[in-house]
Amino acid sequence: MDARQRPYRSVLYIPGSKERALEKAKTLPVDAIIFDLEDAVSVDEKENARETLKAALAAGGYGDRVKIVRINGFDTPWGRDDAAAVADMDADVVLLPKVGSTDDLDALAAVTGDLPIWAMMETPRGMLNAPSIAAHPQMQGFVMGTNDLAKELQTRFRPDRLPLQTSLGLCLLAAKAEGLIIVDGVYNAFKDDEGLRTECEQGRDMGFDGKTLIHPAQVDVTNEAFAPSDAEIDLARRQITAFEETEAAGQGVAVVDGKIVENLHVATAREILAKAEAIAALAS
Repeated sequence: MDARQRPYRSVLYIPGSKERALEKAKTLPVDAIIFDLEDAVSVDEKENARETLKAALAAGGYGDRVKIVRINGFDTPWGRDDAAAVADMDADVVLLPKVGSTDDLDALAAVTGDLPIWAMMETPRGMLNAPSIAAHPQMQGFVMGTNDLAKELQTRFRPDRLPLQTSLGLCLLAAKAEGLIIVDGVYNAFKDDEGLRTECEQGRDMGFDGKTLIHPAQVDVTNEAFAPSDAEIDLARRQITAFEETEAAGQGVAVVDGKIVENLHVATAREILAKAEAIAALAS
């Protein structure tokens, strides 16, 4: 399945140093896993984590889940060695934190070669350079680092995330312009299902492909929120049928539920059905 065609509803962070967590991740119904060598690994465990993660990925068992490895930044003592290690791992993607410009991506690509790159978008400079970062030839996806971004912007927490809307919008525009995957930031209150659902629905309405998660308890809510609903699937099928029947009959305008159906609606309907089929294929 092409990287941009598959679902990315749930993207779970897993510490690269924890063997038990690495094993449990094989059983979770997530679309992608971020194996973390950065924030989730203590300074004392940085070097050991590389070997632990390399062995876990070599052992396999992660199925169709996309395997993303987040390394430490090149401004740390571990970043370059992380990058060299990931280039030799069974990983699908390397994720670079705090990307500020294409220079950061060039430096990474010089070490990791042709491995696709995702960028953590979590700094003011990254927001301002989002279009050029998105256009980098090895860029495949954006991950919003909303906690770090809120810290850098000195914002206050609000359930509607109003202080982050400009940044989220800039990254969405850049990602969509280049056909990238883009996943929303984490929701910190992992026991608050209603709050998580609200934020997932906001992200889905904005155009995010999915959401990053900090706990397995968040997976079911997120998968449901970012999947087409039964009502959306039904409407998509009826729109396609009505449009095709109208065209075949040489009539003017197709109408479904009192609303005109045009080419753009049919294109969206086909995307909805394709996503539903891709989700079903992952579950089979």
